[in-house]
Amino acid sequence: MSTPQPHSHSHDHDHGGGEDLELLRRGNTAAAWDAIYSPDERRWSGQPNQALVAEVAGLEPGTALDVGCGEGADTVWLAQQGWQVTGLDISGVALEHARAAAEAAGVQAEWIHSGLDDVELPEDGFDLVSVFYPALPSQPEGVSLIALLGAVAPGGTLLFVGHADIDPEEARARGFDPEDYLSIDDLEAALQRSSRWEIAVRERRPRHVEGGAGGGHTHDEILKAVRSAD
Repeated sequence: MSTPQPHSHSHDHDHGGGEDLELLRRGNTAAAWDAIYSPDERRWSGQPNQALVAEVAGLEPGTALDVGCGEGADTVWLAQQGWQVTGLDISGVALEHARAAAEAAGVQAEWIHSGLDDVELPEDGFDLVSVFYPALPSQPEGVSLIALLGAVAPGGTLLFVGHADIDPEEARARGFDPEDYLSIDDLEAALQRSSRWEIAVRERRPRHVEGGAGGGHTHDEILKAVRSAD
């Protein structure tokens, strides 16, 4: 079974919204994610996530993996900054928009149509692994967590951003239990247990969006960690 993928579509993405919660309740499958996209028009703004721009702008470009790239806004922005970037997403419809966006921007990117646990990523393969608003199951064996951490090269950066202020009771009332998914706290705890990682940023940060699908999403939870070089 494919791991449901996070989506980093754009700055106006609202994974905490009712429609997305309904998707998770229905199983968060490739077909479910495909259903929220129109083959004819983009769902999101095409702008990169604000936290991505803020946290990555000062890094030396290298290889990057955009996990849950959606319609490719973050992937395209990274490529424009000089990164050799791979976009990974479970939705084939979203990836068609992503390819078109990259072509329109005149940049190159690699695209992988897959769930995170169904793809063999190169170990230590990326100088940056970016994950925005994930919906990764919290498996007892930690498959998703191991895959994310293992994909970061020595000296590389992991950027993980989630929605702040999600009401667990409201989410459960909609049929989605946040405890079933990998959280930013889970990731922070795993990083703190390892001598190979240093947490550079861990904060709740305002997110400024003017209307649209993400208009009600006002704050992000941000974790940026750097893997030791040896």
